[in-house]
Amino acid sequence: MKYLNNYISLLRNTLVVYLLYSVTRLVFLLTNWNLFSETMDWNHALSLFGAGLKFDTTAIIYSNALFVLMFMIPFHFKENKKYYLAVRWIYTIVNSICLYTNLIDCVYFQYTGKRTTCSVINEFGNEGAGNMAKIFGEQILANWYLFLIAIAITWVLWKLFRAGGFKHRESLWRRERDYNLLPYYVINTLLLAITLPLCLGGARGGFTTAVRPITISNANQYASTPSEAGLVLNTPFSLMRTIGKKPLVTPDYMPEKEAEALFSPIHEPADSVAFKPMNVVVLIMESFGMQHVGFYNGGDGRTPFLDSLISTSAMTFRHSFANGRKSIEGMPSVLSSLPNYVEPFFLTPASLNDLSGLARELSENKGYTSAFFHGAENGSMGFEAFAKSTGFQKYYGRTEYNQDPNYNGDGDYDGTWAIWDEEFMQFYADRMSEMKEPFVTSVFTATSHTPFALPERYKGMYDAGNDPMEPCIEYSDNALRQFFNKAKKQKWFSNTLFVITADHTSHHYKPFYKTEFGHYYVPIVFYAPNDTTLHGYDTHQIVEQIDIMPSVLSYIGYDKPYIGFGRNVLNCDSISREQGIALHWVPGMNGYEYVEGDYVLEFDGEKVTQAYKFRTDSTLSHNILSSMPKDKLSKMEKKMKAFIQQYMGRMNENKLMIKK
Repeated sequence: MKYLNNYISLLRNTLVVYLLYSVTRLVFLLTNWNLFSETMDWNHALSLFGAGLKFDTTAIIYSNALFVLMFMIPFHFKENKKYYLAVRWIYTIVNSICLYTNLIDCVYFQYTGKRTTCSVINEFGNEGAGNMAKIFGEQILANWYLFLIAIAITWVLWKLFRAGGFKHRESLWRRERDYNLLPYYVINTLLLAITLPLCLGGARGGFTTAVRPITISNANQYASTPSEAGLVLNTPFSLMRTIGKKPLVTPDYMPEKEAEALFSPIHEPADSVAFKPMNVVVLIMESFGMQHVGFYNGGDGRTPFLDSLISTSAMTFRHSFANGRKSIEGMPSVLSSLPNYVEPFFLTPASLNDLSGLARELSENKGYTSAFFHGAENGSMGFEAFAKSTGFQKYYGRTEYNQDPNYNGDGDYDGTWAIWDEEFMQFYADRMSEMKEPFVTSVFTATSHTPFALPERYKGMYDAGNDPMEPCIEYSDNALRQFFNKAKKQKWFSNTLFVITADHTSHHYKPFYKTEFGHYYVPIVFYAPNDTTLHGYDTHQIVEQIDIMPSVLSYIGYDKPYIGFGRNVLNCDSISREQGIALHWVPGMNGYEYVEGDYVLEFDGEKVTQAYKFRTDSTLSHNILSSMPKDKLSKMEKKMKAFIQQYMGRMNENKLMIKK
């Protein structure tokens, strides 16, 4: 037992820090009670505080990494009073600073509505040291009780610190240094080997490969409002998770009125609009880039079912684009009409903003029931948090699938990411048949992803082809077929608008799709079983994922104003089609790619660097910037800049939703 003294003390010291994080969270709640009182009761407060422990864990592990390592090093040189004193000072100073930031946000949150992030450093970067000292001095006087709490926190950390064996084992070390060293090193090394993986999992927010390291947007999973997300979070976590993240700077390309005249994301309904309470089902297929879909490639593809649906019954487009290259970038674009510039929305401080979306508009204003489905571990990729923040009432993941006795639970788990697509999409159809109509739902599939695994019964069934992804694409296309086979037997099927798209593209091997331009081509398909007029192949319009939400709401006659950065692409005449654009951030060139009419512009944030006529130069081999009509170039550049300026401004000012 004597060899465990240090580690028992380590646990005790860590529990003291956890307790103080909860104390500062309670102070935060009480200081800002007017912001939380309407939705807060005892049980809800306990659930939020419990959720906060997950974020506290990450912050505590990162900030105390040196302290933990000093406690755990399995060497006798640490058994002396000076070492003990150094550890005590590090523990007290580091944790005091972290807890002070929580107290600072008790006041600052009232003005910002969110926890402080590293963007504050940029906001106050030009303030002089004297001015900053004056500001802090005034705030300390105005909030003297927080200053007293800060002093008490430091006193508690210092007084309750326990040193384990450091203080008393120097004499023990002298007695044992010439013999009996083996137990000391074996036990301490073993404890180190056990503790390090636990710390890693705690810092990430989970232990499985399906769990993406938690970020500030994950707080939405537990909160009912953006303000409550601030209660779940802690300030050290928010600062740590935004270190090195580029702030979404609002550019000053033009006066705001001029930008609004060129582009506005506010959608106002027409006076004559008639609402149709149709169900809306959005299927987001993992990695289903246009490259794999035979319909767009002269039959050369791996999607026989999707090809058949498009050619006989649906509306689609030749030039349709993803807004990003990652799953976490695709979901906001498809479901909330939010583009993706510089940083994925999930990873920015703006992820805690008030947010519109298909589910929120239809649930809150039209009485729809809503649910989001993703067969991975609940909370994976931050999807559950985003689904809740954008208005989905229910979330169905691997946990809910395992609770259904009609399926095999984890017997249908792919071993890496999620439940196999075939089974989970059947489960999806079943759950929709239990929902009250009208409903809005979305599913995010998972099988068409690395490590390119298939269920045992399908192995060898599909030809390997040009890419290891292709058998997975063909499998998921068949899962889509079986989903529709079940769906068309349900009473809700005929009154449903289906949208099928991809989150992003995948591996590229066909020449056209190897270009940066081709990397963004994904299918966007609209299908309404009872509407034979919603059918065709539009080769003219420029369409992007952010156009899905406005198109759906327009199709069903939604009669409320909302924020969406896309446009309606259905039933457009030749004039409005000219207005179609696609604008996406290209990480490889650290700039934008803008598509309008016949042209593609590459823009570095300050100036257009290249231009191409993509309809006749599909691989973008001939830069025509010098010969492009100047008036056309000027108009395109102004519209693009207005779009970027509007997006950045609304992200930074929390203007992504029309307040009812």
